[in-house]
Amino acid sequence: MNALVTPMALEQFGQDVWWLILVKTLLIFVILVLLTLFNIWAERRVVARMQHRIGPNVHGPFGLLQSLADGVKLALKEDLIPKAADKVVFLLAPVIATVPAFVTFAVIPFGPEVDVPFTDDTTPLQLTDMPVAVLFVMAIASVGIYGIVLGGWSSGSTYSLLGGLRSSAQMISYEVAMGLALVAVFLYAGSLSTSEIVAAQDDLWYGLILLPSFVIYVIAMIGETNRAPFDLPEAEGELVGGFHTEYSSLKFALFFLAEYINMATVSALATTLFLGGWHAPFWIDHLYAGFNEGYWPVLWFFGKVFAFIFLFIWLRGSLPRLRYDQFMALGWKYLIPISLGWIVAVATIRAISLDGGIDRQYLLIGIGVLAVLMLGIFFFGDDGKELDEAGDGTRDAGDSTSGFPTPPMPVGGAVRGAAQPLTFETGTTVPAGAQAETQDGV
Repeated sequence: MNALVTPMALEQFGQDVWWLILVKTLLIFVILVLLTLFNIWAERRVVARMQHRIGPNVHGPFGLLQSLADGVKLALKEDLIPKAADKVVFLLAPVIATVPAFVTFAVIPFGPEVDVPFTDDTTPLQLTDMPVAVLFVMAIASVGIYGIVLGGWSSGSTYSLLGGLRSSAQMISYEVAMGLALVAVFLYAGSLSTSEIVAAQDDLWYGLILLPSFVIYVIAMIGETNRAPFDLPEAEGELVGGFHTEYSSLKFALFFLAEYINMATVSALATTLFLGGWHAPFWIDHLYAGFNEGYWPVLWFFGKVFAFIFLFIWLRGSLPRLRYDQFMALGWKYLIPISLGWIVAVATIRAISLDGGIDRQYLLIGIGVLAVLMLGIFFFGDDGKELDEAGDGTRDAGDSTSGFPTPPMPVGGAVRGAAQPLTFETGTTVPAGAQAETQDGV
């Protein structure tokens, strides 16, 4: 394995003529919009098949135009703005959430350098690149969270505000774990440039040799995009609709668009950093070298992205939503500590291997043992802390030491609505006749 990747690949960027830059930008926009329409259709079809239903199959072949019909329906709906809303922020929030989702694809490599049809020009299948491209993606993705928080705050609704605050808490928790998962990739690639990281995976994908980082990133990217089973900001059983409860028409469509583009963004980043990017899968390029040349790599890239999107859909149709305290504990108590320990181990092994003190075979064995230990800590940690002494998994309602605190319940009044006095833990007794007067506010 090469020690470091040379920065020569960055010299091919910034050389395109102006019309080629506009064509690339327009193509990225069109691809993302069409990808969103396809992802919505695929999600409805796959979940329908998992639930033994049919799914959309009327509009267009196989129902492919159903997503387009839904978009037209949203555009024609009445556009409402709550009376208590901050109108300026209320209108800007969906835009703030959507624009960063498009911008992050500017540094994603779709393929190698190719010839432009009908011209003598050559260009990389990537809009641009920079020495800190991955940090650019994470910074821009973090800006999108402001749209969700501002949308919830400006709606003038308690449920929307709670949804926005939940989303910000998720971002703080899982952005840290996601960033730590990528540090091991930076240590092995020797660069933060997306094109150079892809080039460094020509022989071996980082998703194989850095399996714990890959697993942590996949968990964190699902939490980052607010998708099931981590869709706590949109929990309809608790928050009606979450941060976008008060939105309708095109403004709601922008939030909807941002969610599905973010799915594609984190999937494309996972493909770039862990699955070799646009390189041919299963190393079939040894059979035919042309599979990694020309426009073939675009097919491999989107094939890997669709695999991640299918994972999103599969999880949504399979797993129930986590409770909020469990979700936050997963990030802070497990993902972040395991990520820190894994980074220390990878940095140590990487330093030894660069000095020539360890063979590649033993290096892979050591990484595999560390991966097993990390996954064992993750899955077989202190599972019984929150169980009671009887071991039946129940908690006392007034037990403040449990993971999910609840207020103390009054003693007495076993039958709901019965006219009998209530005795609280402080010893105060409320007469039965006074309960109705107190509840009526008299």
